[in-house]
Amino acid sequence: MSPTSADKRVQRKIIHVDMDAFYASVEQRDAPELQGKPVIVGGQPNGRGVVAACSYEAREYGVHSAMPSAEAGRRCPHAIFVKPRFAEYQAASRQIHEVFTQFTSLVEPLSLDEAYLDVTGNTLFGGSAVLLAQEIRQMIHQRTRLIASAGVSYNKFLAKIASDYDKPDGLYCIRPDQGEDFVAQLPVRKFHGVGKVTQARMHDLGIQTGADLRSWTFDELAAQFGKSALYYYQAARGVDDRVVSSSRTRRSMGSERTFSDNILVREQMLEVLTGLGDELLEALVKRDLSSQTVSIKVRFGDFETLTRAYSHAVGPIDRAVLVRVLPYLLDRALTARTRLAVHPTRKPKPGVRLLGISFSTLSESLDDYPKQLEIDI
Repeated sequence: MSPTSADKRVQRKIIHVDMDAFYASVEQRDAPELQGKPVIVGGQPNGRGVVAACSYEAREYGVHSAMPSAEAGRRCPHAIFVKPRFAEYQAASRQIHEVFTQFTSLVEPLSLDEAYLDVTGNTLFGGSAVLLAQEIRQMIHQRTRLIASAGVSYNKFLAKIASDYDKPDGLYCIRPDQGEDFVAQLPVRKFHGVGKVTQARMHDLGIQTGADLRSWTFDELAAQFGKSALYYYQAARGVDDRVVSSSRTRRSMGSERTFSDNILVREQMLEVLTGLGDELLEALVKRDLSSQTVSIKVRFGDFETLTRAYSHAVGPIDRAVLVRVLPYLLDRALTARTRLAVHPTRKPKPGVRLLGISFSTLSESLDDYPKQLEIDI
C-alpha cells in the first residue's frame, strides 16, 4: 500500500465536537455571577496548584491550562479561582454523549468534553453532515446550557482542526476538494502530534507549513522522523485513514495532589495516596472498568521525582490489594530517595511536594486477566 492509497477509499463524513472552555463554562452556568468574568478552575494563586481550565475572559490575559496558578494570578489579578467539581463535569459530559448517540453509534470519546462522530451513514437533513453538526450543537445547548464548537470534514485529522478554527461557538467545514489547499497553508504547530520539540526540529529543517512538509518525500521524512513519517506524509496531503472507534478504552486513569507545604511524615503520605486510590477505584467502578496495575509518583522538595509500580498477577486490583500494595510502593520510593540523599554531590530538600497514583492495564472484562498464581509482596 502506498502512503496515500487511503484517499481512494469510501468518502467519510466525520464530525469533531469540542466543548468551549468546558470546566469553566460549567462553573459560569451554575453560578451566574461568574458569567462574563475571568474564571480559573484549579489551584489557588497562593499555592502550588495548576490551572485545570479557564474561561475565554481569562485567556485574554495569557492564562492557559497547566500553567501554575501563581503565574495565572499574576497575569490576571482579578481572576476568580474556583476548585474543580469533577462530579458536575462528568454529569454534563454524560448528557453531551447521550446527544451524540442519538445520531450515530460510531462515537469515539477523547475526553469528557470532546469526541469524534462518524455520520457517514446518517440520512438526516439529506445526508448533510454540516446541518447534522448544527443540530447536535443546538441540542447540547438545549440540554446543558453549554456551548459546543464542531468541525466537519472527511477525516479525523481535518475535522479536529476544523472544530478549533472558529472557536468559540463555531462550526467549520473542510470539504474533500479543499483538504490539500487547507493543509498547505497550515502552520506545522497546528498538526496533531506536533509539539514544541518537533515544531522546533521541523523549523530547523525549513518546514514551516503543510506545503513545506508536502515537499518532502516519504523516505526523507522517514530518515528524520522514523515511525511518525507516514502520518506527516499523509497529513500534509490531507489524508487520514484512522477510523472512528466506538470501542476506544482508556489506557489509564490517574490523580495527583500538590501540597502547599512539603509533607515529612510517611503516615501522612500514605493517607493521601490511599485517599486518591479510593477515589480512582470508585471512578473505575462507575465506568465498569478494572485495573491490573497501580503506580505511584513521589515528587520531593527538590523536584526529584520517583515512580514505582505493581502489577497484580491474578484478577483486578481491589481496595484490599491497594491497601496492601501502597505501603510497599511508597517504601520503595522512600528507600531509593535515601540512597540518593547520601550521595556526596547532592543536597536534597526534605519532604514531599507532590503525590500521585494511577491505574493502568484497564479492562472491561475479568476474562482479560491472566490466570496465574499471585506472587506475595
